[in-house]
Amino acid sequence: MPQLFEDISLRDRLHVFEDRKEAGVLLGKKLLGYKDKDTLVFSIPLGGVPIGVEIAAILDLKLHILIARKILIPHIPEAGFGAVGPDGTVLLNKEILIQLSLTLEEIELEIEKTMAIVKKRKRLFKKGSSYPLIKDKTVIISDDGLASGFTMLTVIEFIKKQKPLKIIAAVPTAYNRTVDFILPYVDELLCLNVRSKLPFVVADAYENWHDLDLKEEEIASILSFCQKS
Repeated sequence: MPQLFEDISLRDRLHVFEDRKEAGVLLGKKLLGYKDKDTLVFSIPLGGVPIGVEIAAILDLKLHILIARKILIPHIPEAGFGAVGPDGTVLLNKEILIQLSLTLEEIELEIEKTMAIVKKRKRLFKKGSSYPLIKDKTVIISDDGLASGFTMLTVIEFIKKQKPLKIIAAVPTAYNRTVDFILPYVDELLCLNVRSKLPFVVADAYENWHDLDLKEEEIASILSFCQKS
């Protein structure tokens, strides 16, 4: 039976984390029970990486990167209508698409753009390296929040194909309907700040928020942690 772990004191509150670093530390402390287990920590770039860095550090584990990306709604960069997964799988949010007046050509164009970003990030973060053996291991997947949940779902589906022992999604914040959407696909969902009010914006959980970019020094710093022995 899938289990949700949340901090009830943070339910429906805004600006509860100083930044991604603090949120990652808080999640890592909640996951200490997996420190000496056969566990892998994965993060979804870009926002999930600072979260995963802290979780992996607390659990004294190497951080692994799984590339996935939401498919953006044209002219609304904060929202998406689906996601492209690590293996190129495309998941579309049909509920959202029904509400949008997008042509088939517009949909296909955004999918192509997203696939190009996924391929670029694979070159930057993976550099041709393979994923670790996942079979029979506990897998923790981190991101900085769940809005629609489709990006996380593409990663969960990719991990499931590798037959892990257990899948844990670990995020600082999520929309309550998305929690209900993702929960059946995992063994555990750790989300400290569940919110039910609309509009839901991941950034509203943080006091200090900025969009991450792909500066060379930031990539080098991330990769150095991912190469931890």
